[in-house]
Amino acid sequence: MTKYLVQLADIDFKAVELDDEKVAYLNATYPTLHNKIIHQSFLEIDAPFEGSFTVIGNFPYNISSQILFKVLDWKDQVPIVIGMFQKEVAERVAAKPRSKAYGIITVLIQAFYEVEYLFDVPPESFNPPPKVMSGVIRLKRKEKNYEVKSEKYFVQLVKLAFSQRRKMLRNPLKGMFDTEVLKEELFSKRAEELSIEDFAALTFRMR
Repeated sequence: MTKYLVQLADIDFKAVELDDEKVAYLNATYPTLHNKIIHQSFLEIDAPFEGSFTVIGNFPYNISSQILFKVLDWKDQVPIVIGMFQKEVAERVAAKPRSKAYGIITVLIQAFYEVEYLFDVPPESFNPPPKVMSGVIRLKRKEKNYEVKSEKYFVQLVKLAFSQRRKMLRNPLKGMFDTEVLKEELFSKRAEELSIEDFAALTFRMR
């Protein structure tokens, strides 16, 4: 991936790599990357640019969800994300309501980004091949955010709602709404049955 990105004209490119051997390889193979490699974990770095930037990566599968949540911290600077993930994670990000894959990461990412599942990448595309299928997705920042009481309330609500995803919402959300509100039909549903709009609207009714 780096091989092709560094060939793009007029690109202000920075690479993030934690592994010492890979950093040495990149410096030796691509001299133009001198002083452009951030030798840290992606999860620990500050935003690499002051203005707008695109995030592109073949992300480590063990921290790929955490990477997406990190990108959410930078969402006002990141209009586009293109990444390869374990297929299961990519499907969760792109999932629709009422599906088993629909969950916390689905709602929080799709609240701010349009998600497009681009294609699968089979194990034989790698050397050595992994034991899992991979998938490439593209995130495009939405022009308008959902109206919420606050992003903090929204995140709190979504995480708590899915903490007991097999139960009716009135169970995990018991302490967040008045008793009379919890009697409404909406709270007889499970978290996976609510749209992003539903979650956003509920924030205004939280205690």
